Amino acid sequence: MHSAVLLIEFGSIILGLGLLGRFAGRFRLSPIPLYLLAGLAFGEGGLLPLGASEEFVATGAEIGVILLLLMLGLEYTASDLVSNLKTHYPSGLVDCALNALPGAAVALLLGWGPVAAVVLAGVTWISSSGVIAKVLGDLGRVGNRETPVILSVLVLEDLAMAVYLPIVTALVAGAGLLAGSLTLAIALGAAGLVLFLAVRYGRVISRFVSSDDPEKLLLVVLGLTILVAGVAQQLQVSAAVGAFLVGIALSGEVAEGAHTLLSPLRDLFAAVFFVFFGLHTDPSSIPPVLLPALGLAVLTALTKIATGYWAARRAGISVKGRWRAGGALVARGEFSIVIAGLAVAAGVEPSLGPLATAYVLILVVLGPLTARYTEPVASWWARRREPRRPEPAPRATEAEAPVAD
Repeated sequence: MHSAVLLIEFGSIILGLGLLGRFAGRFRLSPIPLYLLAGLAFGEGGLLPLGASEEFVATGAEIGVILLLLMLGLEYTASDLVSNLKTHYPSGLVDCALNALPGAAVALLLGWGPVAAVVLAGVTWISSSGVIAKVLGDLGRVGNRETPVILSVLVLEDLAMAVYLPIVTALVAGAGLLAGSLTLAIALGAAGLVLFLAVRYGRVISRFVSSDDPEKLLLVVLGLTILVAGVAQQLQVSAAVGAFLVGIALSGEVAEGAHTLLSPLRDLFAAVFFVFFGLHTDPSSIPPVLLPALGLAVLTALTKIATGYWAARRAGISVKGRWRAGGALVARGEFSIVIAGLAVAAGVEPSLGPLATAYVLILVVLGPLTARYTEPVASWWARRREPRRPEPAPRATEAEAPVAD
């Protein structure tokens, strides 16, 4: 009987997610806010709380985080990451300063303590690569001059995750200074080693994993990723960082083939992850933090626009392109929820989950709008502020011209 209830509940969740995804796709929206709302509806204090399938959903959510980070790593080669780090690191520093500090400041002002401040800093810092990539494709801007600037900022954020996630993992686990330093040293050492091996021996690693049979390729890549993620978690680093490093180590045809095979699985389990996060957020806890979430969303939307504008100006992009770059970076999504999920699971601050949910819901909806309208609004405002030039006096016609004596 228990297994029948589990199948009915989990099947209903998957079916519901599919219908929500189709609904969002019809209106060219990100399905993330709908998935979060579905989790709120079926979680604690929701309309129809789940019972038997919650543990199964939790396992699916963990796999979702692993696949999100694996697919992120597959997007880049080690040489791309090293090149971006050398060329665009000033933009990454500006991005961190403008967008992480507001989150940390709000957490401290609310009296949540330093650990919650570090977590909320990450929530407000990291943009949603998935939402931004989809918006750029929908708007036909993939070939624009400012697009490489946008991607470079996103790459630096993703690379920073390999350092940031172990720090957060150690903090939320309550590790002391020595244990936390050791965890960070292991994570940095592992990341450096993987980057070195990927640059020097990436072809060898890819050849070992490669297979002409899609089934064997899928099994090897998925099994390797979950194994490395488990080892990383056992070392108190982060399963997500382990998956990210596996993605970086694979390149060429193997990365392309794995990306194609794993994309549907990633989308499925990522959707389950968003539902799981919503399940652990009581809807009644959102209204008390709605005002801080809205204020933080507006503030960090402006700071992201400033980040993109500064990075594009540094790259020599025109003024219109600078505004487009800034507007495109506003959306937050999957990785903000991943970071908040670590703190929620550890019980760091009860209000952190609801605030992160409200914050992401606001910006994942606002992000596509700012991407589309920031540049036109900025151009309209610039035209309004330009002083009107006096109209030149009309020239006299021949009939009006004075006749010489």
